[in-house]
Amino acid sequence: MKQIVLGTAGHIDHGKTSLVKALTGIDTDRLKEEKARGITIELGFAHLDLPGGQRLGIVDVPGHEKFVKNMVAGAAGIDLVALVIAADEGVMPQTREHLDICRLLGVSRGLVVLTKIDMVDPEWLELVTEDVAAYVAGTFLEGAPIIPVSSLSGQGIQELKQALAAMVAELAEQPAAGPFRLPVDRVFTMKGFGTVITGTAIGGAVSVGQEITVYPGGLSAKVRGLQVHNAEVAEARRGQRTAVNLQGVEKAQVERGDVLATPGALRPSLWLDLQVQTLASLARPLKHRAPIRLHTGTAEVLGRVLLLDRDELGPGQEALCQVRLEAPVAVMAGDHYVLRSYSPVTTIAGGVVIHPHPGRRRRGRPEVMADLKVLRDGSPRERVLVHARQAGAAGLTVAELPRLTGLGPKELEALVAEMLSAQELVRFDKEGGRMIAGAVQEEMAGRLLELLADYHRANPLKAGMPREELKNRLIPEGEAKLFAHLLRRLEGQERVVSEKDLLRLAGHQVKLAGQDKALREGWARAYQEAGLTPPYFKELAAGEDQARARQVLGVLVSDGVLVKVKEDLYYHAQALAEVRRRLVEHLQEHGRINAAQFKELTGLSRKYLIPLLEYFDTNQVTMRVGDERVLRKA
Repeated sequence: MKQIVLGTAGHIDHGKTSLVKALTGIDTDRLKEEKARGITIELGFAHLDLPGGQRLGIVDVPGHEKFVKNMVAGAAGIDLVALVIAADEGVMPQTREHLDICRLLGVSRGLVVLTKIDMVDPEWLELVTEDVAAYVAGTFLEGAPIIPVSSLSGQGIQELKQALAAMVAELAEQPAAGPFRLPVDRVFTMKGFGTVITGTAIGGAVSVGQEITVYPGGLSAKVRGLQVHNAEVAEARRGQRTAVNLQGVEKAQVERGDVLATPGALRPSLWLDLQVQTLASLARPLKHRAPIRLHTGTAEVLGRVLLLDRDELGPGQEALCQVRLEAPVAVMAGDHYVLRSYSPVTTIAGGVVIHPHPGRRRRGRPEVMADLKVLRDGSPRERVLVHARQAGAAGLTVAELPRLTGLGPKELEALVAEMLSAQELVRFDKEGGRMIAGAVQEEMAGRLLELLADYHRANPLKAGMPREELKNRLIPEGEAKLFAHLLRRLEGQERVVSEKDLLRLAGHQVKLAGQDKALREGWARAYQEAGLTPPYFKELAAGEDQARARQVLGVLVSDGVLVKVKEDLYYHAQALAEVRRRLVEHLQEHGRINAAQFKELTGLSRKYLIPLLEYFDTNQVTMRVGDERVLRKA
């Protein structure tokens, strides 16, 4: 069975609530204040069984101009609208505003209901019908049925039901694809059950027992029970008016404007990229940084509109812009919204979200506008590429793409597979599924090579750049898996060589000449001749340029001529190998050795004896047991 929701719209006292009662037998005015004042204040809900067996969910909205924000909340998620116009009054201010709001929210189907026909004569009814047909010309209701009814006598009610049934039959069923989302329009506590929220599901499906997240706060909850049209169900799907009983959540923790959604499906943000179109009836231009009220789903949030390529937007004009909000919202690309002025409060514009969490954009940048135009008008492939490129080194996953693109998971999985095959996207983290754009991979690989080349120019006597230093300079945030991926690729291309913890360009070689070459040869002889009692390096290099001297020392170490035993103390590799041999032979014969015995074995003073013993401990030759050393077994 199709899941279709009908919303009412129209001016105050034009009979919306009476019409719903005549259709369904349900009085949607439940508040004492509504009964006392005779007007609808809050959203009301009902359901109607149509001829043919289809069940239609109904959202009844208030018509008073003070409660337009409640009307906008109710219009979120409706599939059809019944524009209610009283025959004795005709088109009124809220008739116009409600119709504008429905159009801005993406509603594209509906009909007009002329109520209170028992209060006018046939001639007047004919004139009103002509006026209404002229008024809706050029809107999505042009050519839609105009059904005259009397909620008191029941005249026309059956014809209205037949017209609704025909429209529902023509509507294509929307698949319950993507993450579950339900904007909250009501929260209450039911004795014996706890917290219950209601709303119209606008995506996916949810089941009893499923974990759910309340956005934008991020509160986790579990679905204890579900009802659709007052009947308990095991699953609720897109398009259904749903009551959700939440386990472990207090009423005060959820409010209208929140969204129940699949965990991880949304990301709250204070910034939105928008396609915006002002109403043709706009009284004065919408200016850059103008304060606004943004309505999306059932949320109303204050903010400022930031026009990126102009200073103001006139009546009926369209642009790409941002809003900076005072509180976060959790939306997806493709969601519709309405903008209302801060004061006086009137509807001024609306459109579609094109990026749900973009960060601040800089004005007057051609590249920024080019990206936004692709996000608005581009193919799915082009939009995914823009998001991947903008994600940079952080990358993104397939799971993030539904909220960024508004596309379904199956469509995205097939598209991403094609793009990975074409190297437009590159997966660098198989476990986490993270991907970067192929262009970003090339940019980062080029930057890595540049960093190595710069390092070699600045340090010609060093064998290579420390791996960790290169990673931190290339990717400050430190994505180790991406760095490893780039290295594997460049090593496979034989452009980078990895030697222990050093990295170098494949063509890099340390070449000493002149004074540096003489220093190397002189120091190599000095250490070889010193044997087990070498000079400390600061003594040997006294009078030399220290930075240059350290580079020559580094060459001796990287070439394997010298070995660092401790800070500033180096041994010739042959001398160190000889003392190691003697130590191992002693331990193999006697099993243990203490400091005094090692001194007797080598003839060394404590200046050299203790650093050597600690060096052999550190390098897994010996192991200290009390005051003695034993041979460390493999």
